[in-house]
Amino acid sequence: MEFMDFSTLERPTSPNTYLLAPEGICQAASPDVLSPRFAESPKELFKLLTRLVRSDGRARDMLEDPDGPAIRFVAVTPLLRFKDDVDIRIYPDQPGGSLKKPGARLAIYSRSRVGYSDLGANAKRVSRLIEKLQAATLGT
Repeated sequence: MEFMDFSTLERPTSPNTYLLAPEGICQAASPDVLSPRFAESPKELFKLLTRLVRSDGRARDMLEDPDGPAIRFVAVTPLLRFKDDVDIRIYPDQPGGSLKKPGARLAIYSRSRVGYSDLGANAKRVSRLIEKLQAATLGT
């Protein structure tokens, strides 16, 4: 598995994907929602996010690139065991910013491998992950 280049991401016409991204990151795709800002540095946010994904019992085959910083994993749906691919990349809040200085945003692209519609599963997955990440960052 390779890590996704969000700048060149092109989405299919089917409604079985969900994209959260900072404004201006994706040149060929429009996000469903813009990324919230986090006070943590991209490196700190990567560590928190890695722990959250690892603790999720539905995440499999996780790859991490701390230099990216990026994460890729396969999410398995609970009932029918469908496999969905999830890519995450963390960016400095400001263009040209440092990975070690405060302020980060992230891009998450979740998509189904099979089917035309995902019945909102990818949107729910991304929303839950953001909620957990925001709850975790409140205590840091």
